[in-house]
Amino acid sequence: MLEVDVDGTRGLTADLVAAVSGVCDRAEDHQAVVVVMRIRGSAEGAALPGIALVTKWEGVLRRLERLPAASVAAMWGPCAGVALDAALAADYRVAHPAVQLVPGMLSGGVWPGMALYRMSRLSQRAAVRRAVLFGEPLGADEALAAGLVDEVAQEPAAGVERLVERLPGVWGPDLAIRRDLLRGAGADFEGAFGGHLAACDRVLRRRTDSV
Repeated sequence: MLEVDVDGTRGLTADLVAAVSGVCDRAEDHQAVVVVMRIRGSAEGAALPGIALVTKWEGVLRRLERLPAASVAAMWGPCAGVALDAALAADYRVAHPAVQLVPGMLSGGVWPGMALYRMSRLSQRAAVRRAVLFGEPLGADEALAAGLVDEVAQEPAAGVERLVERLPGVWGPDLAIRRDLLRGAGADFEGAFGGHLAACDRVLRRRTDSV
């Protein structure tokens, strides 16, 4: 198991990008089957990052979403900015009851980052639309009902430990493929069929080679 802290109170920094990138490096080298992120915080009033750093951050999150390892987020308090970004990129989210998901606000409205894309992909409930459009915070129970978190627990870290213990062995190298199949679930049958067929062929070939 690999672990990394995502402290939203510090905003987006080169150090954070490097820390998450380092975890991705190790996971891609198959050093672990689970990545655990301890996530909290909102950087109110923090200076906005440059577009180059935002681009690097989104690249790291995209790597996280494609890892051969499962990613799990343990969440506390308000989660905004980089904390919200990282949480929404995880495969599984365990939130403390006091958690609030807070889209980043600017003087001119909501920060148009990829967190909005991920929120809308995960759920189209009215509360999520209000958060995306108007920046309204989402409490833990609302986030659970909307499918933005998977579990609410007084001790998120303990919830993550229980999850890690029960993860089946199939959460391995083919996890990225199954993620892609889920993302393509909204496609028409013909569009989705090729991807599913290729994934099935890969599994069958691996099973045959292991006999």
